[in-house]
Order: sequence, then C-alpha cells, then structure tokens
Amino acid sequence: MLNLYNAISYEYMMIKKMFLDKILLLIVLLALFTNSVEAQDSSLSQDKDTLVLTIESAMKIALSESPIVKISEKEVVLKKEINKEAYAALFPDINLSGTYSRTIKKQTMAMQFGEETTTIQVGRDNTYNGGMIISLPIFAPALYKTINLTKTDIDLATEKARFSKLDLINQIKKAFYQLLLAQDSYSVLTRSYRQAEANFNIVNAKFIHGTVSEFDKIRAEVQMRNLKPSVVSAHNGVNLAKLQLKVLMGIDANYELVINGGLKEYEMEMFISKENNVYYNLSNNSDLKQLDLSNKLLQNTLKLQQTNFMPTLSASFNYLYMSMNDNFRISSYDWYPYSTFGLSLTIPLYKASNFNKLKQTKIQIQQLALNRLNLERQLNMKISSYLDSMNASSEQVMSNKESVAQAEKGRQIASKRYDVGKGTILELNDSELALTQAQLVYNQSIYDFLVAKADLELVLGE
Repeated sequence: MLNLYNAISYEYMMIKKMFLDKILLLIVLLALFTNSVEAQDSSLSQDKDTLVLTIESAMKIALSESPIVKISEKEVVLKKEINKEAYAALFPDINLSGTYSRTIKKQTMAMQFGEETTTIQVGRDNTYNGGMIISLPIFAPALYKTINLTKTDIDLATEKARFSKLDLINQIKKAFYQLLLAQDSYSVLTRSYRQAEANFNIVNAKFIHGTVSEFDKIRAEVQMRNLKPSVVSAHNGVNLAKLQLKVLMGIDANYELVINGGLKEYEMEMFISKENNVYYNLSNNSDLKQLDLSNKLLQNTLKLQQTNFMPTLSASFNYLYMSMNDNFRISSYDWYPYSTFGLSLTIPLYKASNFNKLKQTKIQIQQLALNRLNLERQLNMKISSYLDSMNASSEQVMSNKESVAQAEKGRQIASKRYDVGKGTILELNDSELALTQAQLVYNQSIYDFLVAKADLELVLGE
C-alpha cells in the first residue's frame, strides 16, 4: 500500500513538473512575442514624423511652405520684371539689317538727244544691302506714363501678397483653435464616457448583489452607450481638424501633429483685450488699400490714354553697305557704305476711339469710389460685430466657468447621494450630463472669442 502511494506521488510530481515546464515555456514565448511587437511598434512610430506645434510655429511654417504665399510672391517678381521691361523701352534699339533683291526687269529710262530719243536700262541684276540701324525715343509721353503704371501695379501686387499672408494667418489661427476645440471636446466626452462606464460597473455590481433595481442598471447602461457615438464623432473631428491644419500649413499628411495644452490657456487673452480698449481704424485694411491702389492705377491709365493726343519724337541712325552686281561672284563685289540720320515727329490729329476710352476710364473711377465707400461701411459693421461677439464671449466664459464648478459640485453630491441610497440613477445621469454640457459650452465660448478676434485682426490688417 505504501509503495502504491509512493508511486502515485511520484507520478503526480512528474506531471506537475511537466505542467510547470510548459507554463514556463509559454511565458518565455509570450515575452519574446511581446518584445517583437513592441519593437515593431517602436519602429513604426519612428518612421512617422511627429511635429509639436504652437500657434506661432504653425504660422511660421505656413508662411514658408504654403503654395498660396509662394504664388503671390512670384506675382510680385513678375510685376517687377514688367516694370523693367517698360524702362528698357527708354534705351536705344540696335539691329543688324540685311536685304537682297533680284531684278527681274530693269528700269528703262528715255533720254532726249536733239530729235533722237535714246532708251537705256538702269540697275543691276543683284542688289545687296546690309548694316546697322539704331532707333531712340526722344519724347514719348506714353512710355513715361506706362512706367508709372507698372510701378503702381507692383504696389498693388505687393499689397495682394500681404493680404494673402494675412488671410493665411487668419485661416491658420482658426484651424488651430478648431483643433484645440476638437481635442478639448474629445477629452470632455472621453472623461464623461469613462465616468458613465464606471457608474455602470458600480450599478451592475450592486444589481448582481440585489441592492439596486434592474431599472437602475438599464439606465446606467443606456447612458454609457449613448455617449459612445459622441466620443467616436469627436475623435473623427480631431483627425479632420489636424488634416485641415496640415493642408493650410502646406506640409505632408504623414506628419503627426501634437498640440499641448487647450483652450483654457487662452482665457487670459479675453481680459487683456478687454483692458486694451483702443480705437480701431481701417488704415491698414488690405481691401481698402487695394481699392486705393486700383484707383491710382486707373488714374495712371487715364493719363496714359491722354498721351494719345500728344506728339511723339524719335531719332534714327543707319549705317549700311550696298553692292549691285550682275553675277554671283561675291568675293569680287565692291561694297559702298552710306549712312543717314533722321528725326521722326508724329502729331495725332483725330481718332474717335480715344475720346470713348477716356469716358470709360472716368466711369470706372467713379464706380471704384462708390465701391470703396460701400466697403468701408461694411468693414465698420464687421468691426462692431466682432467686438460685440468678443464681449459676449467674455461674459459667457465667466458665467460658464462658474457653471462648470457648480456642475462638478452637483455631480459629486449626486454620486454621494446615490451611494448612500438617497438619490436615484436619474439624478446621477442628469448631473453627469449637466457637467459635460457645461464644459463643452465653456470651451465653445473661448473658441468663439478667439475666432472673432482673429477675424477682427484680419479686418484691421494686423
């Protein structure tokens, strides 16, 4: 009997040892697999570039990488080249000229000698001309006005380039704030979902022990499941906001953007803006400046058209060689040089279309003046609207900040009441929903202020 017991004990020890060996082997294999997965994840994370952004660095990257800014800068360079082309017309034109003509029938001349008339043929079969021709404008009013016109065109292109930068900065700011709002909303909804999940786990545990009703369990589960789509939607909103910011910055979509902080850090800007109660004017507004430059452009165009009634004077100088022969033995040709100098004066007397062009340009100047007046009124209205929106958002932030504090306190009270059995699951869910809404409205108020401020800066040309 003792031997049988020892045999059974020995077999049991061997089986236990084999089982422990297999468990140990499985643990080792799992460890190796985990390390390989982590190594792959780390290699993947290293392959994807991460860009930590602030609003200043985002604007700096956008101004250096955005195709919109580069296109506007190229336009300025193009206008400068056009201006140089206008200046080049003041310099003389120098050309080499060469002509060849073959006489098919020579000219016949009749000469009278007494009563007899004799005819002779004049000319040679081959005629060659070659040399240098120089022309120079001496007095060309249209040319001078064209130069002034191109100078104004450069100023207009420069102002348009400045506006493209201002507009890009405005879009970058709003996209950056939109990303912050999306991240903060995702954080709020995620925290609310985790809290709802924790509440459900507690209620479910109490339901299993029979201390709460099935109704409480169902309400807690419904509350948790209702928040899940909002969390997914908020996460998609974060990805979309990041993609929009990447496009505006002109960077590759493979970059991973990381923005630390949130909208709460911009709360102090409200009070700073409220204390700096300065007078806003439109002296730097790009739209008005472009209209002023367009008006200057039309004024120069009018002056250019008036030069159609003025005379022009130009000089020319020719130095040519000529040879006339009856054969093609060019090496034996005799070449004879000759040169001329001349002045050319053109005085326009009458051209009906010149008067119509002047009237058209004057009408365009009048239209532009009315457009500027209308635009200035609209911009003043926008300034008032943005200031009202900023003031309203400032007041809302103070109220919403207090609402968040009260909602947090209400949720704590509702949670404690439910734990001791004096509250209901409806009160707990309502308190959690009120806290989520208060936090979302608080973030939205800061976002509305920042967007209104960015639009105001664009209108003011800052």
